[in-house]
Amino acid sequence: MTPEAEDIQNKKEVISYAALPREQQRQRLTELATVFLRLGMIAFGGPAAHIAMMDEEVVKRHQWMSRESLLDLIGVTNLLPGPNSTELAIHIGYERAGWRGLFIAGSCFILPAMLIVWILAALYDRYQTVPQLQWLLYGIKPVIIAIVLQALWKLGRKAAKDVPTTIVGVAAVAAYFAGLNEILLLLLLGIVVMLVKNWQRRGTTTGAFLLPFSGVFAQVGGATAAVTSISWVSVFLFFLKIGCVLYGSGYVLLAFLQRDLVERNQWLTSEQLLDAVAIGQFTPGPVFTTATFVGYLLAGNAGAIAGTIGIFLPAFILVWIVNPWVPKLRRSPWAGGFLDGVNAASLGLMAGVTYTLGQTALVDWLTVVVVILSAIAVFRFKINSAWLVPAGGAIGFASHLLGFLD
Repeated sequence: MTPEAEDIQNKKEVISYAALPREQQRQRLTELATVFLRLGMIAFGGPAAHIAMMDEEVVKRHQWMSRESLLDLIGVTNLLPGPNSTELAIHIGYERAGWRGLFIAGSCFILPAMLIVWILAALYDRYQTVPQLQWLLYGIKPVIIAIVLQALWKLGRKAAKDVPTTIVGVAAVAAYFAGLNEILLLLLLGIVVMLVKNWQRRGTTTGAFLLPFSGVFAQVGGATAAVTSISWVSVFLFFLKIGCVLYGSGYVLLAFLQRDLVERNQWLTSEQLLDAVAIGQFTPGPVFTTATFVGYLLAGNAGAIAGTIGIFLPAFILVWIVNPWVPKLRRSPWAGGFLDGVNAASLGLMAGVTYTLGQTALVDWLTVVVVILSAIAVFRFKINSAWLVPAGGAIGFASHLLGFLD
């Protein structure tokens, strides 16, 4: 970012939402709604891709915050249960426009995916089949890889700010491929950097206040495990528990749902559950909208609404509680070192996820060509991802028509 851009951004950050005239407050809320509705409609590719797109929109295009501030928010969201990219959207909304922005940014990011999945659930319930969307993702996935690589490059230059954070980032990549637990890894590497950077200081590690949250919510959610009937209330309580305690990707969600929905409660078959997760991954926005699909299958329209609210509600509450502490964490030498370590480890994990996504996306010569052209577009010509994602879908459609994709 140029000095002029940084100066403009600093001026923006000085003026809080509460201090703005009413008209400018409405303008901020409208901007948040516009940006996150658009992201909710084009954000294919999972949390890593979502974060990349938010970085482009929030830091580069609109200059709502610095990349360092965004990294701090990413680090905090990685320590909380629930859907990380959605929590990041909620954090950005809260930073930009208080509790109103929190609600608008999060809801607008979730809403497009929820509506799409809701419609597909109704079609699935009628025809008992998954719509054939492979041709669409065939072209979109390589584009997503290029977008994520650009974000890794930009965020990595800020996160790897010294020797300890650089080493931690590399260690996180290795740990990802070793299959270590992500949340434990983030905490341990954050503590390592905190201790290294403050080895001459004495005191307590104030960053540890984040750790009890998942345990508290796990105890609250545990009471809802045994459900005797499939009503919308039962669906809401079930997914509320998941939103309170679940870390990880859509694959972790699949394991959780398999154990409770299929094996314990026998509400769905394994085939139905796999179709539900596939729909959540085929559509843009949060993968956790799988809850919309499952909720519809279990309790109709009311179940779709209840499942969606249940799984995402804890994210809104957690961000509302934790966000005011983020600046205090950064000012503390101990907590600041901890956040530096978590940020670097998060980027290392993101790099590992990108490699795994690349293995899925790059399946033949055409997808390799698409990712190369997309990388040139984002790195050299700075083309917005809002244009690249539909272009990737068009390439997938064309390949389907021409017979490249069966």
